[in-house]
This record gives sequence, structure tokens and C-alpha cells, in this order.
Amino acid sequence: MVCCSYPPIVSLDRRSQPFYPFNSPFHLRKGGRNQKVSILKAGFWESIRSGILKNNTAQVVEPPSPVEEVEELLPEEFVLVERTRPDGTVEQIIFSSGGNVDVYDLEALCDKVGWPRRPLSKLAAALRNSYIVATLHSVSKSSGEEVNGQKKLIGMARATSDHAFNATIWDVLVDPSYQGQGLGKVLIEKLIRTLLQRDIGNISLFADSKVVEFYQNLGFEPDPEGIKGMFWYPK
Repeated sequence: MVCCSYPPIVSLDRRSQPFYPFNSPFHLRKGGRNQKVSILKAGFWESIRSGILKNNTAQVVEPPSPVEEVEELLPEEFVLVERTRPDGTVEQIIFSSGGNVDVYDLEALCDKVGWPRRPLSKLAAALRNSYIVATLHSVSKSSGEEVNGQKKLIGMARATSDHAFNATIWDVLVDPSYQGQGLGKVLIEKLIRTLLQRDIGNISLFADSKVVEFYQNLGFEPDPEGIKGMFWYPK
């Protein structure tokens, strides 16, 4: 599965919630509505400053309430899959939203899926400046032993965000030897759940034409309401 910088732009369809049960605490919120309310409030207070209401002595205007600080959610890490190999070793696939990624491991994973190489310094900056970095690691251990250090990166997805309304998912990739096992689906679902927990409901990504159907099955909608992705390239 590949998420790359090509159209069409894909946005999470708020009308369908394929992996959120009815009584789930995670609700898709329309960020545009919240943004519109904020704009209206700003306009209202601007009108007060301009003196439109200064002659209305009967009206009492309360100042806006201070913005409540949002409690920072701790990163998640848990065993997603555990299985015993034919040689008796135990493999665990661990999901984490803590963003602990070695750029050399990421470069090796990009090589496996056939992505062009990017400067390591820019990869490091992209990871550092991401809002959330979700990973899948394979950890091997002998039966009855703790982790023996054989750990490798097999999947990753990251999201950038304005920390309020919008987020965009980038760099979705899974090791080819682990594809076809539903890990990419779980990776995206967990990333979306983490964003929704932080009250971010407008989620978009850029999808290669070969994987549009994959994202549609997860609730994303191509070109919602006719919205088109616009690109500017240096000439």
C-alpha cells in the first residue's frame, strides 16, 4: 500500500464509519463547523471593539472563556499479533504511536517497497515535525525468553496536523513480506483513532490510483464534494 504525493486527494468520509461501532467513544466531527463557529465568534468580538454595540447600554457582553488546555494523550504501544514460527521462535508484531523510528531502518523499508531514496536529513526532519508517527515492528524471541533484540521496522504511517481541525496522512508503507495480512488496514485504523482521540476529525491523504479502493474501504472519499488537490511545482 502506498500513500504518495499524487492526486486524487482523499478525505475521510464522515457519513460512513466502517470500523467505529455505534456506541464507540470516537465520533467523526466536521471540523469545518467548528472552524466556522470560531470565525463567527471572532467577528462578533471584533464588532464590539469597533464600537457597533457601544450605545446599547442594556446589553451585557461576557468576555470569551479561556481555551481549555487539552490533556496530552500518552503514546500507545501494544502487541498486535503473536505467533510461533516453524523453528519454534515467537514473533510479536508491535504497534506504537510513539514515533520511535530510526531513519536508516525507514530508508531500508522504503527500499523494500520500491520508493525513491530521499535525503536522510530530510527524512529525520519529516519524522521530527510530524504530529503522530505510527509504526509496526516485528520482534522475535525464543520460546520462554524475553525479547532477544531481533527487532525490525515492518510498517509505518505518519500524520501532520494543525493540532486543531485537520490532519493529513503521509508515507504509508508495509514491508512486502508482511503485506496481505491486514496490517496496513490496522495501521491506518489505529492512526485515525489516535487522531480522533485528539479531537481532529478532518483527515485527508494523497493516494496512488492503485490503492484508492483500499482507502475507500476504510471510509475515505475521493474528491469529496468536488474538492480537488492543487499542486504548485517550481518551474
